[in-house]
Amino acid sequence: MRVYYDLHIHTALSPCGDADMTPNNIVNMAILKGLDVIAVTDHNSCGNVRAVTAAAGERLLVVPGMEVETAEEIHVVCYFPTVEAVEQMGKIVAAHQLPVKNKAEIFGQQLYLDAEDRICGEEEILLVNATTLDIYTLVKEVKNCGGVAVPAHIDRDSFSVLANLGTVPEDLGVSALEITQKNVANLRENYKEYVILTNSDAHYLWDIAEAEHYLDISDKNTQEILDILTKVNL
Repeated sequence: MRVYYDLHIHTALSPCGDADMTPNNIVNMAILKGLDVIAVTDHNSCGNVRAVTAAAGERLLVVPGMEVETAEEIHVVCYFPTVEAVEQMGKIVAAHQLPVKNKAEIFGQQLYLDAEDRICGEEEILLVNATTLDIYTLVKEVKNCGGVAVPAHIDRDSFSVLANLGTVPEDLGVSALEITQKNVANLRENYKEYVILTNSDAHYLWDIAEAEHYLDISDKNTQEILDILTKVNL
């Protein structure tokens, strides 16, 4: 079964995410664009995953996720089999966040939303700071929660494993990497031993990916997606 995906989407909980990035807006735009699977990956938080999952219902598969910034200032998108699993990881990440308060007038609001797109709270801690989790510890904690860690946008010159470490460490224990649209062919060749994801990193509705990149799975469920990213079925 071929499923079209975008596994890196931010909601209005991310301070850099547009206020229109609400659960129903995201779900409906993804469906309009022909996607079968999306992932919600807010910065250092999974606070809107449950709402997006509820808004999607049976219409769209939502992979629970979050984008964690490590102590080395590397972004890693992390995917989990259930909402409960990502919320377990969310508690670990929260315990490793710096107690710096958000300044909404500078960084933007960080809004918690329900499945009806109603605002039900606002995060006070700034979510776009690095955590105190080093990348090795993060990968280990994600696996302990049943998830999969994928170094994000590795071709970018900031907040990426290549920019900050110069390489993808062989002992890191990851099987998949994310690259941006413009560099797919080049990096796919350089890192052909990895599963390559190409996502939008959408912060605005119009940035959500078109139905272009796909995964081949036998059944449309979250565990199948995770198995692909850990090469279980390859």
